[in-house]
Amino acid sequence: MTKDQKVVAIQEIKDLLQDAKVVYVADLQGLNAAKSSDFRRQAFKQNIKIKVVKNTLLQKAMEQIEGVDYAEMFETFKGNSALMIADTANAPAKLIKDFRKKEEKPALKSAFVQETFYVGDENLDALVSIKSREEMIGEIIGLLQSPIQRVVSALQNKSEAVEASAEEVAAPAVEETPAEAAPEAPTAESTEETPAAE
Repeated sequence: MTKDQKVVAIQEIKDLLQDAKVVYVADLQGLNAAKSSDFRRQAFKQNIKIKVVKNTLLQKAMEQIEGVDYAEMFETFKGNSALMIADTANAPAKLIKDFRKKEEKPALKSAFVQETFYVGDENLDALVSIKSREEMIGEIIGLLQSPIQRVVSALQNKSEAVEASAEEVAAPAVEETPAEAAPEAPTAESTEETPAAE
């Protein structure tokens, strides 16, 4: 690889890392071409970007990223490394775990998720159990809706009860109305008769 090619490769890695909130580095070594492409296909379906990278270039790219010090991950950059970038915190971990039901690899080398570093494959279960932003928002909305639904339900029941009692009160009033109108009837007749009398 020429110097220019290295510069281009580092820039490509930097572009992937620039605004990444979820960064995994995995070991895909041992997967044959068919299994490797199957893994990539599943990653693509879950909106996870994968790039097989040279360790030295990955480290150089990470050193140039401002705002995040990836140094804790560098010790894991040995052998075959695949960079995985995702929007959902636990998506790459779930993908690795699901794929390992049939295969020994991929293995987790390290990860940077929610401003925390996870070094070593033993952290895979912890990463799988991290709730995604969407899951947390869903739970919060569910918790917030629960009391609101109770209040709305109580108000609906109360308004139905008020309407029912209003109908009961209104029913006798309707019956009384003709009785009150009866005395007015002669008055109306007398006004009609007055012009006739003239």
